[in-house]
Amino acid sequence: MKLNLTKPLVVFDLETTGLDLVNDRIIQLSYIKVFPDGKEERGNILINPERPIPSLISQLTGITDDDVKDKPTFKAIAHELNNKFKGCDFAGFNSNHFDIPLLAEEFIRAGIDFDFSHCRLIDVQTIFHKMERRNLAAAYKFYCGRKMEEDFEAHRADQDTEATYRVLQGELDMYNPETQPEKEKHLPNDMDVLAEFSKVNNNVDFAGRIVWKEMTDKDGNVLVDSDGKVRKQEVFNFGKYKGQSVTDVLHRDPGYYSWMLGGDFTNDTKQVLTRIRLRELIKK
Repeated sequence: MKLNLTKPLVVFDLETTGLDLVNDRIIQLSYIKVFPDGKEERGNILINPERPIPSLISQLTGITDDDVKDKPTFKAIAHELNNKFKGCDFAGFNSNHFDIPLLAEEFIRAGIDFDFSHCRLIDVQTIFHKMERRNLAAAYKFYCGRKMEEDFEAHRADQDTEATYRVLQGELDMYNPETQPEKEKHLPNDMDVLAEFSKVNNNVDFAGRIVWKEMTDKDGNVLVDSDGKVRKQEVFNFGKYKGQSVTDVLHRDPGYYSWMLGGDFTNDTKQVLTRIRLRELIKK
């Protein structure tokens, strides 16, 4: 369907060095600028982030340090992008949570005050999630072929538990590698695999105050263990030590542990921190 536009709409996507809005940078910006008369203008720009691209990002995107070493920095093209995007609305997938905030950060670092508050920001992912329900009732209908109200009473924990169990069985049936024709939808009946597949973040504690971060060498290359698995370490995800190794901070500033134990943090966060501290004490 042709879009009903009153001003140009920039449909865009970013590839970046990571997901940290403060420290990561754009390495690719692609866009389609759609005009009210239906005209379309496309752009695909590789950008030098002025820092090494983590190997995992290169594996995911296919973009390496060599690909961007001779490309312009964001600051070098910021004025051109400002002129091209001025007066436009924006659309993307999960763009309101990540792409727009990171693009805004890049403009600010380049000394350009691009005011997104005057733009209409359309997130295709949000529309998808709101229009296609992602609750238990929707899952039950999709995987079990029946409406929940046909089989269960509403808002009863025992009923929801039974429905959840049936949905899990339905998922394993649908994505059985032996019967599922689409290879990318294979999901083996293995609890280790299911647990890993279910992860949506890198949290060490439930509140996300401490997260897992890949370990890298001095050149920014990701380190792996003898089994080829990426080595990770716990880092703080807030405050003055954000992004720094928990163990390093506890060695440098032992009082930080006491401060956190007495602070307004969840018991789970305090417990996780204590386990890390005890682990390090045992190593001595």
